[in-house]
Amino acid sequence: MGSQAPAIALTTGEPAGIGPDICAMLADAALPARLVALGDAQLLAQRAASLPRAVSLRPYRRASPAVPAGTLEVEHVPLARASRAGTLDPANARYVLAQLDRAIAGCLEGEFAAMVTAPVHKGAINDAGIAFTGHTEYLAERTRAPHVVMLLVGGGLRVALATTHLALAEVPRAITRTRLLATLEVLDRDLRERFGIGRPRILVAGLNPHSGESGHLGREEIEVIEPALSAAAARGIAVQGPIPADTLFVPRRLQGADCVLAMYHDQGLPVLKYASFGQGVNVTLGLPIVRTSVDHGTALELAGTGRADCSSLVQAVRLALELAHTA
Repeated sequence: MGSQAPAIALTTGEPAGIGPDICAMLADAALPARLVALGDAQLLAQRAASLPRAVSLRPYRRASPAVPAGTLEVEHVPLARASRAGTLDPANARYVLAQLDRAIAGCLEGEFAAMVTAPVHKGAINDAGIAFTGHTEYLAERTRAPHVVMLLVGGGLRVALATTHLALAEVPRAITRTRLLATLEVLDRDLRERFGIGRPRILVAGLNPHSGESGHLGREEIEVIEPALSAAAARGIAVQGPIPADTLFVPRRLQGADCVLAMYHDQGLPVLKYASFGQGVNVTLGLPIVRTSVDHGTALELAGTGRADCSSLVQAVRLALELAHTA
């Protein structure tokens, strides 16, 4: 891949998980990009050695000449403590965040066209005393983005979330007219500008069973969701809802939609992951940079075995390239 190809930053994620493995696998993935893995060089070399097919690693240099096929560029980010596959160590929490900070800086400066993230382990980061709810929230804070939206793409679906990594008991309080309208505005804008959809059609789920059954099963639809949708429609956003979640994903209804907005994490994502697990891609909308990610977790039990599947990471790189080109 020539040096003129767009450079993509790959954060290798939790060192005890499969992130280093699947990043090393991309060395011979024949993707139309210059892939730069951010992580500990020795760790990546160890994981590369465990793969069934030989790959080579070489240090990243911004002005480097063409990279030979089967080679992955690595920018060394040192581990805080040696990592063992499958064993979490909170001592490496700041190592994980350092990868993200490097990728963000590179994207903001134009060094990288996009960043693609391997999975992190939220528990290990929190166990280190660092408040961390997920990539989406961290990237929003670091880039000072006023409002971001988590979108999953795969299986012919696009599913966005009104709330992300929250305990279920906290979800109703987090859904306000203002925040829901802001989410719809970001979703509409980025579907237009990044995905090239002329007038996105967005289906919006209700929060309660049967969308509240006219207020008998909850009043969030009447008091919050419907007013927010009316405000969005007044601003030219093509929205429909609130629709009961148990009938929202039927094929007949989805045929006329470009995206679904679910109210919470486990309302929308099980459907998408059923349709596309291992091929899905997580996208953060509302950022000043392009960021995509895999649709799975750290899979500690597969780390270092050579049996991890890099399909979702490949799709994440492909979509990042498409979005970077459109942006």
